[in-house]
Amino acid sequence: MSEMITADLVDLDLSADTKEAAARALAERMVAQGRVADLDGFLADVAAREAQMPTGLDGGIGIPHCRSAHVTEPTLAFGRASQRIDFGAADGPADLVFLIAAPAGADSDHLTILSSLARQLMNAEFTGALRSVDDAGHAAALIRGDATPAEASDSGTDEGVDSGTNESSDSRTDESSHSATDEGPVSRTGESSVSPTEPAPGDTPFKIVAVTSCPTGIAHTYMAAESLESAGREAGVEVVVETQGSAGFARLDPAVVAAADGVIFAHDVPVRDKERFAGKPTVDVGVKAGVNRPAELIAEVRGKAERGEVSSGAAADTPVERAGDAGDSYGTKLRKWLMSGVSYMVPFVAAGGLLIALGFAIGGYEIDQAKSVAEHFVWTEAASWAALLFQVGGLAFSFLVPVLAGYIAYGMADRPGLVPGFVGGAVAVNIEAGFLGGLAAGLIAGATVMAIQKVRIPAVLRGIMPVVVIPLISAAVVGFLMFLVVGKPIASLQGGLSNWLESLTGANAIILGVILGMMMCFDLGGPLNKVAYAFAVGGLGANATEGNLKVMAAVMAAGMVPPLAMALATTVRGRLFTKAERENGKAAWVLGASFITEGAIPFAAADPLRVIPASMVGGAVTGALSMGFGATLQAPHGGMFVVPLIGQPLLYLVAIVAGTCVTTGLVVLLKGMRGIDPEQTSATADEATSAKAAEPVKKSVKEPVAAA
Repeated sequence: MSEMITADLVDLDLSADTKEAAARALAERMVAQGRVADLDGFLADVAAREAQMPTGLDGGIGIPHCRSAHVTEPTLAFGRASQRIDFGAADGPADLVFLIAAPAGADSDHLTILSSLARQLMNAEFTGALRSVDDAGHAAALIRGDATPAEASDSGTDEGVDSGTNESSDSRTDESSHSATDEGPVSRTGESSVSPTEPAPGDTPFKIVAVTSCPTGIAHTYMAAESLESAGREAGVEVVVETQGSAGFARLDPAVVAAADGVIFAHDVPVRDKERFAGKPTVDVGVKAGVNRPAELIAEVRGKAERGEVSSGAAADTPVERAGDAGDSYGTKLRKWLMSGVSYMVPFVAAGGLLIALGFAIGGYEIDQAKSVAEHFVWTEAASWAALLFQVGGLAFSFLVPVLAGYIAYGMADRPGLVPGFVGGAVAVNIEAGFLGGLAAGLIAGATVMAIQKVRIPAVLRGIMPVVVIPLISAAVVGFLMFLVVGKPIASLQGGLSNWLESLTGANAIILGVILGMMMCFDLGGPLNKVAYAFAVGGLGANATEGNLKVMAAVMAAGMVPPLAMALATTVRGRLFTKAERENGKAAWVLGASFITEGAIPFAAADPLRVIPASMVGGAVTGALSMGFGATLQAPHGGMFVVPLIGQPLLYLVAIVAGTCVTTGLVVLLKGMRGIDPEQTSATADEATSAKAAEPVKKSVKEPVAAA
């Protein structure tokens, strides 16, 4: 393996005046050495990384870097700029520029070397030597670690090297030990607005654990670690850092985490296994804050510890809250929690339900009486294969309620919610509380974990909270509540609901079909759609009654109507739709036939006041007809592709066609009543710019989109 940096990769008189020019000049040296295969492709990757976050560091340093498929081996190029270059650092432009090029699959040994360089950049003696050295070979040796700063400095002149300013090397070195923040200068060596107190002799030092990470995991990750450790030594504080970078991820010893008095997160990507640090005073900042103002962060976390401020861990940043808005109401969060559970449940529904349906299709409805295939399986018998499909599908289907409950709790409390959620869901299955029991179990589990995380815990227990205490207490509480308090009433309600569905005939069944059909088409894959769908699949399985199968058939039929209707409308009256909508209409045929209601969303977003009501009417017609015809469906998904598994298949298709035609007719009628020339409405934005006469039409087409 070649050396990472050689004299040929050093430019001690870099003449570039912009960061792009500097990167190109250094990258050209890499190309000349065969280290980069495609110059422009590599520079595009460098620019993309730079766009994520500026790579300038306080003290006159620029460190552009990226991982790229155009790099043949890990490489480092160094340039000393004769004219300072702006890399976005708070204290101004840089004269020391390091370009780090890592292959897409860089090995850990070279990445470790890169991390060592990043730590060295926090050493003022090291950067001072680079400013005074006058030989490229000595500079390369210093960066590789083959020479000490003193040895490299001996190769320089007494006057030092002109860096393009009137500042001497000594003044630059002194400057590099300081960083600037929005509030003003902050010393990296402890001179912050809040001065940490030194521990008295014999006192136990304050202990901090920290995690650092940056988008590429190459430079800032390790620079922040070195900066925090150095500031900790000067403040008399024990700082242990976990670098979650490209050179590897070694978790801190749980005993070290448990003994820590505070936590610092300096990161630009999510901290892995963040719940390990729950219950401790925590400072959470970007990685550059860890590089530029470590003493201030240490002082801040010590202040929080003195005031007794602790983090609730993952509960303060759950998956739902990460994906939502800060001002979400409780009702909005509740909807997102439920949707979290349903979204994780759907793949189990599709896999298990379709396997069960195929088992019935091949082996008949007596297949549920077959012996276990582990005990009896004949390779040449269709019945054995049918039994295999049915039994595998049944096992997959048995996870529905636990997965629903587990991931509702996950949406509320992140990973600590999974154990009590799954336990509560399993209890719901055990006591036959069904889908409703899973909903209740998930909400109870999430609330229990959130309540536990708000309790102030002794320091000695914090390290075992996520893996022992929270799972133990929350599982016990949820099990007790589900078995003895809320589970039985919910099971009775679920049983009554199943009996009611079984007894529905005539007008009552049709009314239910209307309601479910409208719910499926109201928000086109949103919460109401998912509630109706979850209600249907909750009744499926080996013990499903005929009433359950009718509900499933009505729900799937109604869900197919909106995309099919939009596809048909764009076919019969394409002039009422934009060019983009007509293209979406072609895809909507397949989406509708596959029971993907979301295929109608582009049309509803552009014209909600016409598309959504029309879709609801068509869905209501389809749901009512499906229930009235007595169509049944064992499969929870599949659309037209599972028609052979449907009871009354021809009448079922009639119901879908009827609803599709009704929605199509209403959409065409409502769009035609807008009083707009149908020919003009097909004008695209590009056509409008070339024909001024079409300008009013462009506005009329785009206004509904903006309103939506």
